[in-house]
Amino acid sequence: EKPMARNHAECARMVGAFAARGVPLFVAYYRRALPRFVEAKRLIESGAIGKVSSVTVRCTEPRHRGVDRENLSWRLVAELSGGGIFFDLGSHILDAVDFMLGPITAVAGEARNVGHAYDVEDCVSMHWAHGSGATGVGQWNFASDQRQDRITIDGTDGQVSLACFAHDRLTVRRGDEVSEQAYPDPKHIQQPLIQTMVNELRGLGQCVSTGTSAARTAAVMDAATWGYYGGRSDAFWERPESWPGRPPRK
Repeated sequence: EKPMARNHAECARMVGAFAARGVPLFVAYYRRALPRFVEAKRLIESGAIGKVSSVTVRCTEPRHRGVDRENLSWRLVAELSGGGIFFDLGSHILDAVDFMLGPITAVAGEARNVGHAYDVEDCVSMHWAHGSGATGVGQWNFASDQRQDRITIDGTDGQVSLACFAHDRLTVRRGDEVSEQAYPDPKHIQQPLIQTMVNELRGLGQCVSTGTSAARTAAVMDAATWGYYGGRSDAFWERPESWPGRPPRK
């Protein structure tokens, strides 16, 4: 399942252990096999929007409201999740960007806790690059009043945009021309990805989400939140009093 582990160091140990035994490792970043993401990747690789120049991500939700500190969701307990909602929802988005555009590099980020409803981060801003030359910028705000969910990929000759969670539509813009098409999720949303696992095990293809690709996403999230936790290569969840970003307790 995802997030794959609490930090990249744990992911690396998992990848190494599976490789040593010659056993494949798959991770449930199932958006890699959902129709709208597959179509977006096809459009990008076909040159339908020209050369990709940038990608912009925005994900906001009011997750700071109604939080019971005595009964926190696992998503808000670093020992279980690795951090805040960013590590649950943000991981899906960043992995989808990796899938559509290739590995994310040159990551810089900043994390904060603005809502003070819990100890882990609730706002993350970051920027990055891709090997193709495209740049990326993302904002995750879980102390927002509004819900937003959008991935926008700009190219020299057009634009592709889609939601990661909110809906199944894919929008393509070329100049003044706009087309939008729905790509409904399957009844069992993880089935397409699981099929790629089955295909690989039967020697009929390759799974599109592996321990190696998932570990890349973990490394990106670590880089974006490193300062908040005062490092993420150790068992940082055992030393919450040392987190530079931790908000004061009321």
